[in-house]
Parts: sequence; C-alpha cells; structure tokens
Amino acid sequence: MAPKPKSEPKKFKADFWKTKDFKVSIGEIVEKEGGISEEKTPMGPTPKPNVTDLRSWDMKLLGRYEPFYAPFCDMCCLCTFGKCDLLNKKGACGIDSEAQQARIVLLACNIGTAAHAGHGRHLLHHLIEELGEDYPLDLGLNIDIEAPITRTIIGKKPQNLADLDKTLSYVEEQLSHLLSACHTGQEGSSLDFESKALHSGVMDDLAREVGDIAQIVALNMPKGDGDAPLVEMGVGTIDNTKPVVLCIGHNVLPGSSVMDYLDETGQEEDLEVCGICCAAIDISRYNDRAKVVGPLSRQLKFIRSGVADVIIVDEQCIRTDVLEEAQKKNTAVIATTDKMCLGLPDMTDKDPDLIVSKLLNKEIEGALILDPEKVGEVSVKVAKILAPEREKLKLLPELDEVQKMAAECTECGWCTRVCPNSKPMMEAVIAAKEGDFSGFEELYLNDVCYSCGRCEQECERELPLMSMLAKVGEKLAKTEKFNIRAGRGPVQDVEIRRVGAPLVLGDIPGVIAIVGCSNYPNGGKEVAEMAKEFLERNYIVVATGCGAMSIGEYLDEEGKTLYEQYTGDFDARGLLNIGSCVSNAHISGACIKIANIFAKKPLEGNFEEIADYILNRVGACGIAWGAYSQKAAAIATGFNRWGVPAVVGPHGSKYRRLLLGRTDKKENWKIKDLRTGKVMDGEPAPEHLIYAAENMEEAIVMTAKLCIRPTDTGKGRQIKLNHYIDLYKRYHGRLPPDIHLFVRNEKDIPITYKKDVKEILEEVGWEPREIPQEPSLMGMGGD
Repeated sequence: MAPKPKSEPKKFKADFWKTKDFKVSIGEIVEKEGGISEEKTPMGPTPKPNVTDLRSWDMKLLGRYEPFYAPFCDMCCLCTFGKCDLLNKKGACGIDSEAQQARIVLLACNIGTAAHAGHGRHLLHHLIEELGEDYPLDLGLNIDIEAPITRTIIGKKPQNLADLDKTLSYVEEQLSHLLSACHTGQEGSSLDFESKALHSGVMDDLAREVGDIAQIVALNMPKGDGDAPLVEMGVGTIDNTKPVVLCIGHNVLPGSSVMDYLDETGQEEDLEVCGICCAAIDISRYNDRAKVVGPLSRQLKFIRSGVADVIIVDEQCIRTDVLEEAQKKNTAVIATTDKMCLGLPDMTDKDPDLIVSKLLNKEIEGALILDPEKVGEVSVKVAKILAPEREKLKLLPELDEVQKMAAECTECGWCTRVCPNSKPMMEAVIAAKEGDFSGFEELYLNDVCYSCGRCEQECERELPLMSMLAKVGEKLAKTEKFNIRAGRGPVQDVEIRRVGAPLVLGDIPGVIAIVGCSNYPNGGKEVAEMAKEFLERNYIVVATGCGAMSIGEYLDEEGKTLYEQYTGDFDARGLLNIGSCVSNAHISGACIKIANIFAKKPLEGNFEEIADYILNRVGACGIAWGAYSQKAAAIATGFNRWGVPAVVGPHGSKYRRLLLGRTDKKENWKIKDLRTGKVMDGEPAPEHLIYAAENMEEAIVMTAKLCIRPTDTGKGRQIKLNHYIDLYKRYHGRLPPDIHLFVRNEKDIPITYKKDVKEILEEVGWEPREIPQEPSLMGMGGD
C-alpha cells in the first residue's frame, strides 16, 4: 500500500495569535552525532517503569478507591488442581476469592492490551517496510507535544517510526511479565493483582498511542483538525446497486488498500467501500469517500441483509461466525491478519487473479491474505464480478414470510429470558403473527436490540430472529442517513493553552469522554442524549469508536446530527470525534498536556507527578456506556491509573470489579497541600474511579459529580455544583443528600440553590474547611 503524500504544512488558526501570554522561546541547540537537536529535558524518577516501579502510586489509589468484586461465580477453573470452590475458603493453590477475581481482571486487561499492541505491531511492521524506520513523526505545526504518554512513560520524545518500534517492544516486555503473574502459584494478593492491572492499562495507553500516531503520520490522517470533514454514515447512505466491500474490525491497512486500488485504477465511483466498528472510522479518516455503516451492533444485521459482496475482516470485535453468516448470502470473505484466520487457506503468496478465480469458483471458502495491497486488488475484482450474481441474495425474507415464521412461535419465552437487556422479542414475534411489525421496529430503531443473537441460540423453533428483525427494519434502514465528523486525532497544544486554566479552575465544568462499545442497555440514542446534555452545559465532549458513531446517529428536528450542531474544537461546547479505539490515547494525552503546558509539569519519566496532578486538578470523566470487550477494560483501567474516573453501563459490572470510594471513611480522603506541606481533610473528589450506573439518568448525574476536583475555585465549584444539583433534581426529584461533602465554604454554594443548600448544611452540622492550594497525594502513604 503506497502511503499518501505528506500534506502541506497546516496554517495556524486565526485565534492562535490571540492566545494570552504567548511567548516564543528557543532552547539551547547542541550538536549531536553530526546533527542538531534540542537540549535534553531532565529525566524524572521512573522512565520505562517496570511492574513494581509505580506500585506505591497504585496503592494510594487502591487505598482510596477500594476494589469491589462482583464475581460471576465462586469457582476457579484455571488449573488441574481444581476446579476449586472459593466461597468462604481458599483454593488448592492457596488463592482466595478476592485474589482470584483480581487475577481475572488482570487477565482481561492483558488481553485488551495485547489486542492493541498486536494491532500496533501489524501497523508498524508494514509502515516501516514501506517507508523505512527513519520516517519522521510529523503531527503538524499546531502539535509540539507529540506522544505525551510515550514521553511520560518512556522518558523520550519519539522522532520516527523506529522510536515507536522501541516503545512497542517495551510494552511487549511488560506484558510478558504481567501475563506471567496470572500463572497458578504466583501472585496471591488482590491489591497487587490490581496494581498489575493498572500497569497493564497504562501499557495499553502506550500501545494505542503508538498505533494511532503511526497511522496518522504515515497515512496522512487528520492531525488535530477540529474542522475534519463530515463523513456519510448509516445504511441508507450505501448505494447497493454498486458492488459493496465491507470492512469489519480495527486495522486500517486492508481498507485503505481498497481505497488506494480504486483510486489507482480510476474506479473510485464504481464501488462502495464501507465499514463497521473502528475500521469504519479509520478508513474514513484516511479517505472521506469511505462510508460508515455504524457501530458493532450493526454487524449481524448488516451481514444478514446481504448488501456486502465482499467482507474483509482484520482483528478485534468481529463475530467469530462471520464466515458462516457470509456463506449463507454467498458473500466472499477475506481474512487479513494472523489474529483471525478462520481456518482459511493462506493465499498471501498467490497471484491475485488466481485467488479471485478460486473464490468465485468456490474452490475455497474464503482466503487468508496477509498482504494489504493484494487484499485491495482481490476484493475489488471479486466484488465487481460477484455483485450481479448476488442481486437476488441481497433480499431478505418478505414481510409475509416473516409473518409465517412468526406463526411458528410457541411462546416459550426463552428469547426474552436470555436477552441481556430483557427486551420484548417474544412480544414482537407474537405481534408479527397478526401482521403487526411495530414491536420489531421498536427493537430495530437506535439498536435497542444490538443483535447479539442470543435469542436465536435458544429458540426451540430455530427461527432466524435477527433476519426477521433486519427485514422489518429494512425500510427504516433506507432512511438512516447521518453525518459523523472524521476522527481528528490529537488535541492541539494551542487548544490546551486556551482551556487549561478554565478546566483546572472549574470555569469549564469538565471533559466528558464518551468511549467504549455498543453493548447498550437501551440503544444508542442514550449515548447521544448524554452527549447533548453535557454539551448544552458547556462541558467539552470527546468521543471515540462506537460511542462516536452512536452520537452521530441522533438527529434533531431539522435533521442535523450533533456533529453538525457543535464545533469540533477542544473548548466549551465542543464535540470532538477523536477517532477509533486506539485514538483513546489522545484523551489521556490531553489531560497529560494540561499538566505539562498549563502547569509546567515535566513529562519525561515523571508519571506519578503527572497522574497526581490529573487526579486532583483536571475535571475529566469517561463514560463507557456499552463497554463489552477486554479492550474496553484495559482502556478504562489505563484512564484510572492516570487519575481519570470512568462510568460504565450496567453490563460493566460483568468485568467483576469496580473501584469505589468510601465517603464514610474520612481518613481515605486526607490530602497534602504541597504549598504548605500540611496534611488536611480532603473531599471525595473524584468519589470513584470505576462506577457502574444502572441507567442513563444515574450515569449523567454521577458523571457531573465525578468532574469535581479539589482545585476548583469558588466560582468553578459553584458552576460544577449547580450542574450536579440541577441534574440530581431533574432525575431524582430532590437535592443530592451528599451536597455537604462538596461545599468547602459558603462561596461554593450556587446562588440559585443557596437557601436549599444552606438548610441541608445546617441539618448535618456542616462546618467550613480549609482549601488546599496545591492538593496532592504525593509525600503521603509512606513516601
């Protein structure tokens, strides 16, 4: 795959020159090995930390935010000693229930980290082969603090692809140690397992940063562009009269090679290239002619629709029965990575025309092709020949057939019983018997049924419920036409300079990061509603992956999406599609850059000071409303180690562990004022690190609360408490009962609620308390 030519240097935005206190400083220039480089930055205490190097920081977090375990069962089945019942007793190896649950958490984080590290490794190998290891990392003129996670963890600014390769090697080394700790007869402490999980989460941060920076610079994706182009999204945007190539997964290389081949052969108007999940976002970042079908929840329905003539799968978040489902529609399947071979013959070294012939003549069920350029050529050729033959297969059962199938329902109730969200599938089928398809329509709209297919697995009549749902939703799908802003990548340094002070002081109430998968309890509309709620309240909303796509599926009365209504800048009322799952690194990166650019905290090898600053001063909170994968577990855990809390949906409790603060334990919230050296009573801000909300309303209220920080000024705290009280009253009908915990003195009380809040303060015997000037956990807990 030939990389795109490098873009012209970007122009500074007009308001760049209006930045207050703007100074240009040129550091000392020294000669080094015949070249010129900037003087080295002083190194912090923990460059390239090993598993235990940040353990003391982890224990501070875990002492304040105690792990709360929710095990699926009380058995351990990981070795031949067992299986062992751990209910109120130890296993044969000596492990207890808490340590076992923490071990499972670590395993999940390791799997997620390995997924992103493997993804990054694929990208880097290919790009270094194409461009050479000296290819520079140019993120444009507006981004000088490139790779803030790498700088903080590794202790070095990466200059080229070779430096990214070294960073990834470090991640892989640490991952080996972390995985080995999961072996039988190793770690026995639940807290040390949790510390290792936090380390795994930060390794995941590093792997994601490497992957996204590599693809941004090598494939010329947007470089922090708040005005990135709008991309078409939705089934209705796809012209199925043309051959259709569908990409599913997370690796951009196969999809970008399809776009390249179309451009090189002048066929860009002859085929439709679309994607599901993060592959969709990254292909559209590479070429805005690519179309986004939607999040993960669209996968089974879209495959069943038969629209795709060729399906390209790469890695992560792909149905493992994709080949079986595609064969039912005579759709050709091409696997493209070693992570998902599907039992297919390796055709990588074969002539493209021979592969095309074998696929079309059904000599092979599908093809494993590990060369991205060959994937582009083969998929286009197969789609063009196969499309006319498949015209009738692009039709789902007619509605009268759906009605006949529904008549076979015995009303056993298993479909509803096994539904993760207890949705009324049986009622929809019963209604369809009488020709009433409204129940199916309600399940289809906004992906209220996210097509996991569990109902089909249990149906004693073997009804193709997902196909029936897809057929009823077909007419609705034709109207599904949305716009999503292409993933913009990192936050620019100038944006951080503009909002650093308002965020730390509380004038901008917070940064809300909507991330994660589409395993939603009530469909994707709730995600858009949460985004809109916070946008209207002057928060900054950033989004990635399936969450970013779900936000784009919300239309107002004028038919506009939120991306068309709000600016894409990192500022109050800004809605940013940062990019795909790997782009989550730029959200952590933005918090790190606030500490560096606004507070002048050095990055290199200085993890604990940066994380301590974020925890106590940067009002950021993640919402992973539909988190389902191990990757989501690793992403959230990485956020947590940096001091950023996350709210997950009700299914998030299935990760088995939450990190919850105890407001009844006053000693847990002690804090040190670095300005005076005094240890004083603190406040539960933020109150939790991982919290599972039962419904959208609870999630909104908790997210607003988790943006409160000890450094809020009186004005900033008023703003944050005004939102918290207003939301609590709206959704719970009364003032929050814990409001006294967040009022430090009367200046903090919102004017609108002054009388009501004062009454509560009097009831609980509240007294004003001292406010730390420079709150910190450093220098405490045995340091």
